[in-house]
Amino acid sequence: MFDTKIAILVRDDLQMWQRLNVTAFLATGIAAAAPEAMGAPYVDAAGRRYANMCGQPILVFQGALSALQAAHRVALERELTVVPYVLAMFSTGHDEANRQVFMAEDPDNLNLVGLALRGSKKAVDKATKGLSLHP
Repeated sequence: MFDTKIAILVRDDLQMWQRLNVTAFLATGIAAAAPEAMGAPYVDAAGRRYANMCGQPILVFQGALSALQAAHRVALERELTVVPYVLAMFSTGHDEANRQVFMAEDPDNLNLVGLALRGSKKAVDKATKGLSLHP
């Protein structure tokens, strides 16, 4: 049905509020990077208009840091759309500070707490191989 797949990966050692927070931020990254993935706005029976959402499913996976780092490497090799979230971003209070702490990370060893991916089904499946769906 869809040529592409969207996956959000979160670290399995995060508190539940952190997992939800990371998932929400990463979903917005995919929406911004792939506006063509967005569906049409919703209209209720009274004619009230609501915002649109992604037009395809988003699978949420969990895994250890090493699994997220492995998925990150595969995603870069396969040229997927990648949205990263690193641990240091929890300690900032605004977007510019997030970019600053991200820039300070070792690019080959990001301390990932979350990662969103979008691309061909096959490539996303390769990147998420071995990860389990979030319960």
